[in-house]
Amino acid sequence: MEPHLVTNPKLVPVLNELMRREPIFHRPEFGITRRDFEDMTDSDFWEVGASGCRYSRDYILDMLEKLYENPTEEIWETKDFHCLEIAPENYLLTYTLIQGERMTRRSTIWRRSELSWKIVYHQGTVV
Repeated sequence: MEPHLVTNPKLVPVLNELMRREPIFHRPEFGITRRDFEDMTDSDFWEVGASGCRYSRDYILDMLEKLYENPTEEIWETKDFHCLEIAPENYLLTYTLIQGERMTRRSTIWRRSELSWKIVYHQGTVV
């Protein structure tokens, strides 16, 4: 029933770069300030949370700003990464995220810009 997802070998360098950035907004080496999160998201960014609710970029930035006022260390596991180029310099990255007892499938659309990577869209779905 599950698809057999294999990343095209020519995309493995992209896959490796993007794997280091997931889960999004939870990699301190890429920043923890509102400005950092603004820089890593496209101006049209939005997401669908695991709850099924849609969230605007501004809402996510507000929530991240509050979260990082009192950061906590969380141990999460990621696995089953797959990368697909969906348009020139635009990539769909999918993976599984395990947070304790909760498992979700994650999808992020990334765009490579001249200076860095930008997150265009993100979705989480509870398994």
